[in-house]
Amino acid sequence: MGGTFNPIHKGHIELGKYCMDSVSLDKIILIPTYSPPHKSDSGLESCAHRLEMCRLTAQNHPGFCVSDIEIKRGGKSYTYETLNSLKEIYSNDELFLIMGADMFLTLDKWKNPESIFKNASVITIPRNNDDKHALDEFYASVLKPMGAKAYILGDPVTQVSSTYIREHIGEKEKIEDLLDLNVLDYIINNNLYRK
Repeated sequence: MGGTFNPIHKGHIELGKYCMDSVSLDKIILIPTYSPPHKSDSGLESCAHRLEMCRLTAQNHPGFCVSDIEIKRGGKSYTYETLNSLKEIYSNDELFLIMGADMFLTLDKWKNPESIFKNASVITIPRNNDDKHALDEFYASVLKPMGAKAYILGDPVTQVSSTYIREHIGEKEKIEDLLDLNVLDYIINNNLYRK
């Protein structure tokens, strides 16, 4: 499960747990990006801070772990490269790539999508109940013919926005239920997301 995790929040964990339960996954590997190819870097905290926030969160959730594979590689993070590396590390395991609905609907435009589909099944979750039809249709008409195997799970999960958290960082009461408390303390102690 990759992402900027800027910061990681309870929505990410809820998504991971839901996927774990629905598809019987053994573990969730959180992989913070070094530099995402589809987002600008403005407002992005350092790799070290984002990695540490992921570690603080993962330690409280059995089955979750963190990899710095993309951070060590540096530069733009392309999913196909990450999956190639993970396939070498976990050569006897089946890999799954967890992503949001918006990313799923652009997957055919990603760099080397066929390589992604060769190495991993994709799991996505609708943002709302209306989304599911669009995801099913896109999978059947676009991704499946490209060789993808996907799991489109049924129920939307709680939507939490990292942007909302960053924008309300000085209002603890608005965000404390959205973050692991260790992460909230880390953000405050390191003065992160302050303009």
